[in-house]
Amino acid sequence: MGRILGLDYGSKTVGVAVTDALGWTSQGVEIIRRKSENKTRKTLARIEELIQQYQVTEIVLGYPVMLSGDEGDRVEMCRLFKADLERRTGLPVIFWDERLTTVEAYEIMTELGIPKKDWKEYVDMIAAQRILQGYLDHQENEKKKQQIAEELGIEQK
Repeated sequence: MGRILGLDYGSKTVGVAVTDALGWTSQGVEIIRRKSENKTRKTLARIEELIQQYQVTEIVLGYPVMLSGDEGDRVEMCRLFKADLERRTGLPVIFWDERLTTVEAYEIMTELGIPKKDWKEYVDMIAAQRILQGYLDHQENEKKKQQIAEELGIEQK
């Protein structure tokens, strides 16, 4: 079983997380930085290196919808990045709602006592970890529901 890579795509950074070997938990890996929003060639090359290093078979990409559920300007950039990822890696890329993951990252850094001046060094990586963990938790909950339905003889929709 391969690992899953989690990405938090931003205008000049991409936070990266990866699952453990069993696919149960996610850990932050790094933040890929670039000078310009449109310059993603080196970013994609680094992601390809990480895919090889961690034997990744699937990618979860944060989907930047607004709190209201509406799609903002960032969504189109994210869709283009998703298409580039799929084309370059040949792997499935799943969008995952990233609402409030940055807020969670700030809360985590506050609880850990990380000084505010250092937050930019960690926020995107922690957000990627929260995106990926949210996806993993959802997948596990779906398996549990399926198992319960089977035990009860209930056909799921």
